[in-house]
Amino acid sequence: MSLIFVALGANLPSRFGAPHETLAAAKDAMAGHGIHIKKSSETFLTAPVPLSDQPWYHNAVVHVETELSPFRLLEVLQDIENDFGRVRTVRNAPRILDLDLIAYNDVILDKPALPELQSLPELIVPHPRMHERAFVLLPMQEIIKDWTHPVLNRSLSDLVALLPSGQAVQRLEEAEEVA
Repeated sequence: MSLIFVALGANLPSRFGAPHETLAAAKDAMAGHGIHIKKSSETFLTAPVPLSDQPWYHNAVVHVETELSPFRLLEVLQDIENDFGRVRTVRNAPRILDLDLIAYNDVILDKPALPELQSLPELIVPHPRMHERAFVLLPMQEIIKDWTHPVLNRSLSDLVALLPSGQAVQRLEEAEEVA
C-alpha cells in the first residue's frame, strides 16, 4: 500500500477564490499531473506558525498514489504552486498555495547528507518539521490512524500528543458555524 502524503495550505485568495477553493483546485491540478488522491482530510482553519498577524491558513492533507519519484513529485508540486501564482519571498510569508511532500512511503531522504543528489531539488523526507505542526498532524490523523514516522519511530497518535501547545486549529466547517 502506498503511503504518500501531501499537505496543502493557503491563506491568501487566488484566481480560484478563497483559500479553501484554492485547495480544491490544487487537488484537481494534482490529479491532472499523475497524482491520484486516494483520500483527503477535511479542511482545517489554523493560526499561522509562527504566530503572526497574517490571515489564518486553510490546511488539508491528502493521501496519494503516484508513479513519480519523490524528487519528481516535489518538482510537480512546485510547478503547481507556481501555476497558481505562488511567489516565494521570506520564510513563513502568507501564500496563495503551499504543497509540501510530508512522507513518501518509508523513504528517508536528507538531501544535504547525500552529495550524489546535489543536482536534484532540495528534499528532506519525511518533512523535517511535520511532527511539530498541528496543521499537518491533525488532518493527517483523519485519513490514516496507524502511520509511524520512519525517523522518529513514533505513531501518529504519539506525535499528536507531543505537539507543542499554542497551535490553534479547528475544522473549517466548525469555524463557519460560529461566524
